[in-house]
Amino acid sequence: MRRIQQTKRNPQQRGGFTLIEMLVVLAILVLLMSMVGPRILGSREKADISSTKTQIGMFRGSLEQYNLDTRSYPSTEEGLVALVEAPADEEEGTSNWDGPYISKSEIPKDPWGNDYQYEFPPEHGKGDFPDIWSYGPDGEDNTDDDITNWTKEEGEEGEETSTEE
Repeated sequence: MRRIQQTKRNPQQRGGFTLIEMLVVLAILVLLMSMVGPRILGSREKADISSTKTQIGMFRGSLEQYNLDTRSYPSTEEGLVALVEAPADEEEGTSNWDGPYISKSEIPKDPWGNDYQYEFPPEHGKGDFPDIWSYGPDGEDNTDDDITNWTKEEGEEGEETSTEE
């Protein structure tokens, strides 16, 4: 009779993946990430832009309340900080400051870590409402990705929000 020889494994030895198997799995993961990664990053940027537009809209509401109380908007020098801290100088009307006008103790930064920009009297917007904008993803002023509260004119760069009436 023939004996079939069985190989006995040492219980301490484990079967593992071969180098080829590991490389195939790694190649598949790289391929998946190259297809999915840009979509995830693109979605994140869209969410950040949407969040910025929402925050600018919230500043608008807070500034309107500030204006109702003080009969003016903060100057460019006072900026958005006037929504959380009473202006230091006693200009006409600022004694009626009844803030803070936002729920945070300081003005939040945009999703890219930059301060929101504020200008009054406005240079870009129509009417007498202050200009509010974010430098956008690139962090630079006057570029295509700036997010503003005014409607862009022909040849003017940046993304507009729909907060202007």
